[in-house]
Amino acid sequence: GVPGNWTFCGLPVNSPLGMPAGPLLNGRWCLYYASLGFDVVTYKTVRSVERGCYELPNLQAVTCGQLDGSENDLPMATDMKGGSWAVSFGMPSKSPDVWRADVEQTRQQLRKGQLLSVSVVGTVQEGWSDEDLARDYAHCARWAVESGADAIETNFSCPNVATQDGQIFQQPTVAAIVTEAVREAVGKTPYIIKIGHLPHFDQARQLVDAVAPFVDAIAMTNSVATTVVDDHGKRLFDGAPRGICGTAIREASIEQTQSVASIAAESSADLKLIGVGGASNAEDVHRYLNAGAHAVHLATAPMLNPLVAVEIRERWSRGS
Repeated sequence: GVPGNWTFCGLPVNSPLGMPAGPLLNGRWCLYYASLGFDVVTYKTVRSVERGCYELPNLQAVTCGQLDGSENDLPMATDMKGGSWAVSFGMPSKSPDVWRADVEQTRQQLRKGQLLSVSVVGTVQEGWSDEDLARDYAHCARWAVESGADAIETNFSCPNVATQDGQIFQQPTVAAIVTEAVREAVGKTPYIIKIGHLPHFDQARQLVDAVAPFVDAIAMTNSVATTVVDDHGKRLFDGAPRGICGTAIREASIEQTQSVASIAAESSADLKLIGVGGASNAEDVHRYLNAGAHAVHLATAPMLNPLVAVEIRERWSRGS
């Protein structure tokens, strides 16, 4: 572990380092990165029904500086090593019988001081009410807990789907309905919501007020959404915005962490924050912790360099 007493949503853990749902498609990926120093691994978002992935291309490198959410038409890049990617997977899922068994087996193989969080999402059906969607979220969350999940994360932000399930973080009323249902389903199991970019302070305040009675933590930031163009100026992904992940969203994500921390403090909300977005070294992790996060999850960086958590730990062990 890392020197110090670390917890994740109240549970003891070896370090504040973890991975969000994106790269961890099944138990093998979870265990692989857990073996490389990530102590909280988040199982890729699962559903109550099987769902296929979007067609290729669904991962595109982009060229840009730090994003603030006002940008459009980022130029595509040919080199993935730049560390900023447009992601277009659409929240695929294996069938519940597959992922429930896999979650159970995965949890049994993690080491002491490591935790398995499971990301779930509701699947909107035609004619559904907000309450129907909330019940579907809760159904998945209960299944995940029964399979051994240490924590539950509801994915409230996926800019790559146009339906309500991907935009709940922008709808405080719906967020309150869903989080109340999920809390009832999971009991005292730590419960996190994953949100996207909220550029306005009032937006963040409304969301915190809506979910604070029901959740233990907020993970941010899923991505910053914008359009992407090819070398000829033609928009990719049929012209629809796609979530940008990686280095380009680091500053916006740290700033949002700081803002939500101040909102939680002002309202005396007992909320833990999980920093996500663009962190790639020990300095970035420290900046998130200083901004108010109690844990930091890395996704793009470990896909480019699987040893990044090992390197961060080595640097910490040297006191730098």
